[in-house]
Formats: sequence, structure tokens, C-alpha cells
Amino acid sequence: MSKDFNNTIYSHQTIREALEKINELSDALTLFVLNENQQLVGTITDGDVRRNLLKGITIEDEVSTIMFTQFRFLRQGSYTLEEIKKFKDLNLNQIPLLDGDNKILRIINLSKYRTLLPVDVVLMAGGRGERLRPLTDTTPKPLLKIGDKAIIERNIDRLAEFGVSNFFLTIKYLGEQLVQKFGNGSDKNIHIEYIEETKPLGTIGSVSLIKEFKNDTVLVMNSDLLTNIDFEDFYNQFITEDADMAVGSIPYKVDVPYAVLEKEGNRILSFKEKPTYTYYSNAGIYLIKRSLLDIIPIGEHFNATDFMETLIANESKVIHFPIHGYWLDIGKHDDFNKAQDDVLHIKF
Repeated sequence: MSKDFNNTIYSHQTIREALEKINELSDALTLFVLNENQQLVGTITDGDVRRNLLKGITIEDEVSTIMFTQFRFLRQGSYTLEEIKKFKDLNLNQIPLLDGDNKILRIINLSKYRTLLPVDVVLMAGGRGERLRPLTDTTPKPLLKIGDKAIIERNIDRLAEFGVSNFFLTIKYLGEQLVQKFGNGSDKNIHIEYIEETKPLGTIGSVSLIKEFKNDTVLVMNSDLLTNIDFEDFYNQFITEDADMAVGSIPYKVDVPYAVLEKEGNRILSFKEKPTYTYYSNAGIYLIKRSLLDIIPIGEHFNATDFMETLIANESKVIHFPIHGYWLDIGKHDDFNKAQDDVLHIKF
């Protein structure tokens, strides 16, 4: 049987066997039919069985005689969020995700997800957290709890709500605790791989150690952020603007308590009375075209700002996405204490 799916059946099996399997299913009464090469070739529902029994088919006939072959599916790396929306609008919840050989990678219950973002995620989780000592003396900063859940777990769970399933955690300081906590991710119905730094590689350098991504877009994020960013909105802007890199940004307002002169040379053109200026700071969340990650030198210290500067120098399209929701970088004790209070009142 394909992977560990309990709702698959082979085309040569009998309709009786299909009925037995359907009877064991707890939710959607659909079986996905495979050929001898583990490729998806059809679907069968309890309704298909009933209709064909009325036509004279017997329960000892093969599943292939009644399976539906014009089934809907998603192709790994090539589907769009518009397709996901259409499936949701049609209440088509059980959707298979296929690889290039028509083998099932996942069977996705779309009712459980906001969408299905076609991205791989890299969470940077190797830092020492010096400014949070003594809290980080025996616990890596990403595993410090905000409320009843570790910081990094809040980010993993939120990304999983958007349908992300492929995660990489870059680890160094007390990294074995992260491995022990999450394992391979199966408890959360996701897949996690760990990338261990032998030396500090900066804020994006460890991405160079990842050998293979499944999607054409990679989301890189600091694991010690507390945020309710809309990842779907972020991704949509990245795609709509055909960007090479999108940088999550935080609006930062500066109030000037005096009138400001607007001038040309020494000549005053006008006054602005106590103006407010808005600047945008790097939020530590990035969407990047996978093909551009080769820019990162393998095994060398390299920061996200170095990466951005390289792209800009190469005239690649780097955009920013203003985060209008909640965002907090938990770097100091004051931030940690604020997060403990905020998590009681803000939905994440």
C-alpha cells in the first residue's frame, strides 16, 4: 500500500474489500485506487458502489470496473492557491497531492487548513540567546514557553495551519532538545529535518547546508518571533509581484516634536508642523525563490542582509511586505515578559 494511507486500495482488489475499507473510514468515505506501480489511477466512494451494484456489478468484481478516473488532484510544486480556493468552494476536502510519477505524497483534508502554501520552511533555531540568560542556560531560546507553548512550536503550528508540511530546523546550541521535542514531525502531520551548524553561520548561512527542497519557494524565518502574520497574504504578494525575494517588515513611526523645514539648498520651501515619519524594519521573515539560494556560500558565515544586498546589486526584485498584525522579536527579558502578557489577549 502507498505509504501509510488507510484510504487507498489496489485496482485489482474486489469491491467487497473496498466496502470493508470504506466501512473502517471515520470521515470522508473515499478510497484512492492505485495500480501495481503505486500510481493513483482512480477513486471510489460508497455512492459509486451503490450505483454500480444496482447496475448488476457484483461485490466480487474488481475495483477497476467501477472506479472514477476523472478525479481531481494537486501536483507537487505546480499548483496555485486559486486551485485550493476552488476546491474549498466546491467542498472537495479530500485531495491527493501527487509527485511527477502520479504517486501520492499526501492526502489532504482541506477543511483542516486555511490554504495549502507551496513552500518549504527553514526555521533558524541555533542561537545561544545570551540576552535571555539565565533562562537559556539549560533551554534553547526557541523552546522557551510563551504561555503554554514553546515559541518555535507556535510558529510551526501556525505555518501548519496554512498547509505547510516540509520543515527544516537549523540547530546548534542545545539542538538535541529540539530534536527530542519534535522528532520527525509526524505527531503534527508534518515532516521535519534538522540541519546542524558546527560553527555560527549567521542569519541565513545554514540554508546552504540543505541539499534538497520540494518547492520552488522557500520561507526562511527566525524561530524566536511571536507573530500572527498572514502567511497566505505574504505569499500572494510575493507571487503577484513576481518577486525574487519578499521581506516581512515592521512599520516604525517616528514623531518629530518640532516643525520640520522642507528646503532646497538653503532656501526654505515649506514647513511641516510636528510630522510623523514611518520607516520599515526587517522582521526576520523571508520568501525566496529557491533558485537564488545558490548565492549563499556553503558553510560560511552569511547574514540575510548580505543576501539581500547581493540580490539588490544583481538587480533582482526584492520587495517588502508590511506586517500589520502582531510581531515581537523575543530577544530580551522585557520582550519575553511582554509576550507572556500579550499571548493572553491576542489571537495567534
